[in-house]
Amino acid sequence: MTRALMFTVLGYFGGSILFARVFSQLFYKRDVTEDGDDRNPGTYNAFKCGGFLMGVLTLVFDLAKGILPVFLYLHGQDEPGTGLALAFVMAAPVVGHTFPIFYHFKGGKGIAVSFGTLLGLFPDMMPVLFLAATFIFFSVVVKVSPHYYRTIAAFCITSVLILVFSDSPHAVTVGFLISSVCVNLRLYRSTEEKQSLEVKFAWRH
Repeated sequence: MTRALMFTVLGYFGGSILFARVFSQLFYKRDVTEDGDDRNPGTYNAFKCGGFLMGVLTLVFDLAKGILPVFLYLHGQDEPGTGLALAFVMAAPVVGHTFPIFYHFKGGKGIAVSFGTLLGLFPDMMPVLFLAATFIFFSVVVKVSPHYYRTIAAFCITSVLILVFSDSPHAVTVGFLISSVCVNLRLYRSTEEKQSLEVKFAWRH
């Protein structure tokens, strides 16, 4: 339990480091993510407002802060930590990113970090494949737009897929559910202009 608490705390504080803002200050001496339509300090605005290098660095570090605590918690001991504590270790980086203590609890959307926490489950890749597949499905097959609604749909459907079809421990389902709540709450509280939901089918032109 002490070990799980340590990785949960480290995951939260690591998640609270918003690398889009860190690299923005490093490269431009100001927060260029504020130039984005939604002012979100995440990977998308890092690419859009900061350029390719800043975007890649932000993506890598946002993934890493999700991967590392989960992977180290699972593999840093003789018996894999697959109890309920894993759920909190998984959720902590996403909670930190969406509600960071270092930025007055006003953070990013947590999408890249969520992918990171699922990648940290390696060699169990089914959950992250579910999340990637749902994003692709709602982007290409049944096109849900704008991205705001696509993200909500992807996270909600992925939660169901992990619960029903994955052989992962129940803690993985709980951890992803907590992460999904944080992502959706952050989306709901976003100050961006929320356009009307539009759904198009690929086979209809």
